[in-house]
Amino acid sequence: MRAIVQDELGGPEVLHVAEVERPTPSLGRVLVRVHAAGVNPADEMNRRTGTFSGVPPFTLGWDVSGVVEAVGPGVTLYRPGDEVFGLLPFPSGSGAYAEYVVAPTRVLVPKPASLSHVQAAALPLAGLTAWQALAETARLTSGDRVLITGATGGVGHLAVQIAAAAGAEVVGLASTENLDLARDLGATTVLDYRGDDVLAGLGELDVVFDTVGRYAAEAVPTIRSGGTLISTLPQTLGDAVQKGAEHGIRVAGLFVESDRLGLNALVDLVEAGRLRPLIAATYPLDEAAAAHAEPHGPGKVVLVVRPTVD
Repeated sequence: MRAIVQDELGGPEVLHVAEVERPTPSLGRVLVRVHAAGVNPADEMNRRTGTFSGVPPFTLGWDVSGVVEAVGPGVTLYRPGDEVFGLLPFPSGSGAYAEYVVAPTRVLVPKPASLSHVQAAALPLAGLTAWQALAETARLTSGDRVLITGATGGVGHLAVQIAAAAGAEVVGLASTENLDLARDLGATTVLDYRGDDVLAGLGELDVVFDTVGRYAAEAVPTIRSGGTLISTLPQTLGDAVQKGAEHGIRVAGLFVESDRLGLNALVDLVEAGRLRPLIAATYPLDEAAAAHAEPHGPGKVVLVVRPTVD
């Protein structure tokens, strides 16, 4: 099969197409014929530093959508021909930038008919990050006020929709050109991140979800005692942890976990018409290096492995 492989750490140019052996599903695993694979900042970090996969060679990619090709011993959840999507075991289980990948059955769920494979591949890592931050860590409820930074980015645009679906009052921080989009996604208040003292005058917040790693310390004074500050980049929290403790605020750094229960919750929102991934750009598998090299607008970038299906 064809896969995107890197033999060294570095820039996008280290990604190349290679012919590799097609894997065989073992106990409790399925072989997925990949139709689309999401591209995430974690992929780019892994490519540069090997943070998650160690020393090359390896194949990037955790987000996958496709069709079950074969099942291993003991598998009863799926049969060949089933359409599935999910998050390969994070952080050690990458490999979605390929024509086939083996996955544990419990990291996958049936793909809803209302999503194409491209849309489904855009959802798992970013969607689960947002769900685990807002629904599970912050336990967001109707009436809560939540600030979401990077409100039209890969995680942020899904977080805004999830928070709005929960009945929260959403404050979205975005660039000038994306303020209207943040409103369309469900933000009731939108702020231009380029403004001076952008968080001043917000009033009291229950939750701050920082997806860009720049606002943790600045956000602490805006959160009520007993509220929550969550960052997707724990290494950027710095002295926000101590400041949060002094203000009676929970400060948490979150790394996403593969979770079919969370995926099913996202599917419920999709099927209710409350959640839709935005696609910033698509690239054929062979152009994975370009997908990593070029800047993109709101939403997610996706590699299309089988272009005839979407």
